[in-house]
Amino acid sequence: MLGRMLIRDAAERDWAAIWPFMRRIVAAGETFSWDRDIDEAAAKQRWFAAPPGRTFVAVDGDGTVLGTAVSGPNHEGPASHVATASFMVDPDHFGRGAGRALGSHVLDQAKADGFRAMQFNAVVETNVRAVALWQSLGMEVVATLPEAFRHPSEGYVGLHVMYRLL
Repeated sequence: MLGRMLIRDAAERDWAAIWPFMRRIVAAGETFSWDRDIDEAAAKQRWFAAPPGRTFVAVDGDGTVLGTAVSGPNHEGPASHVATASFMVDPDHFGRGAGRALGSHVLDQAKADGFRAMQFNAVVETNVRAVALWQSLGMEVVATLPEAFRHPSEGYVGLHVMYRLL
């Protein structure tokens, strides 16, 4: 428990709280490289990946889901020692520390699970809050793919690949 926030494994019952803010974030098309009109079943299947994938939620003291993360191996075989993760924080709960708490937890859990590094594959460069957060947790931008993301108001912007040894 971080203050009055708990990071725990997500359960099936959490989906009803996750989907409404996930739908808003994805439909906005500003930070996630998913189809903006992804349907609920496809989103749930992606977010609740089979093991060794893990899904987490950040909940406050009254049980409100503030955000969620998914993590697992970035690749298979000889590259399976590098993890990857994705995060979503309910915009109605920005500024409460859920992103930082989820990020710290995911990094710690990946290390405990035996991963040697963490790689974020697609951090939109205009998502400056996320970039700053990940950098404060030790991630560094190792490459930027120019114009790899079509932002709805900024046009074509870069996607950062971020990396950190664990």
